Amino acid sequence: MSKRLIMLIGAVLFVIALAACSSSAVEKEETGKTEETVNKEETSAEVTENNETRVVQDILGEVTIPVNPKRILASSSNYAEYLIEIGVTPQFAVVVPDIEPEYRAPYLEEHGVEMLKNKQYQYNYEQLLSTSPDLIVVAGKIIEPDVYEELSKIAPTVAVNAGSDMHGAMTELAELFGKQEAAEKILAAFDQKAKDAKEKINQAIGDKSVLILRVEPTRYRYLGPKADDDVSKFFYETLGLRSPEIFKDTTEWFTPFSLEILPDIKADYIFVEKRSMEDYDSSESLQELESNSLWKNMDAVKNNHVFPLKTNDYVQAKGPIGTGLLIDYIVEKLVP
Repeated sequence: MSKRLIMLIGAVLFVIALAACSSSAVEKEETGKTEETVNKEETSAEVTENNETRVVQDILGEVTIPVNPKRILASSSNYAEYLIEIGVTPQFAVVVPDIEPEYRAPYLEEHGVEMLKNKQYQYNYEQLLSTSPDLIVVAGKIIEPDVYEELSKIAPTVAVNAGSDMHGAMTELAELFGKQEAAEKILAAFDQKAKDAKEKINQAIGDKSVLILRVEPTRYRYLGPKADDDVSKFFYETLGLRSPEIFKDTTEWFTPFSLEILPDIKADYIFVEKRSMEDYDSSESLQELESNSLWKNMDAVKNNHVFPLKTNDYVQAKGPIGTGLLIDYIVEKLVP
């Protein structure tokens, strides 16, 4: 092969190799640009989604909240339960350890909710701020204006048009998060459970009377059957219990009374709540009641128809789970 031909072939191969390298570089550059463009577009879409907001109407006015909140803070453990049950798990929930029902801490842990321990009737605003919530949900009918104002400084705060009662709160929360169908199913199942319990109790005790007695450190109070309160309605409407005749028209929630009238109460069954609160002890008052001769002579006492009622289980435990457990307890005590 001539020297000239060899040089020609070498030149051709060099040109081909150079073209291949150039093509590869262009492809890498284009691939890099494409990946970078995709990443930028995905990041931009994510930011846009996270920054999207909507305006909702709560009990106090209009509130601008995230469309897709990622760090929801429930102002109480029962509101956390309402949210979880309709399919909106909050990331945080305020709890008061001394008054929480026994089942609720494990329940919240199971659903990955971080519990923020607070004093009763007090919020640790610094603690709440440190969690960086993007939405706070509170019971609008019982929130104090100054508390709402402080919470609103931490994150958008929705004061739903409800108190702590299950039907009202779950309905409002479901509307807020678009979970109406889930809430309707849960409430329908609960209503059926309550209806069945009411029938069982009626068959077992008929028109016999039931007293709900609250023992406090310095006084005794009874639950009014006609009070405009979800606790009264639960016992005397939902479960259909009959109040002692002497109290049948009482419209106040818990009314103080003197132990001197115990003989006139004539209750067939009594549920006694030794009220528990943080830094609060009703033990001495309960001992005084149980040692009182008038108490000992009541028919319910002599017939062993007196049952304990925990504050944690019927005040703080409101919710599909907690109230369901309370129904089971009442039926267990009243139905042989």
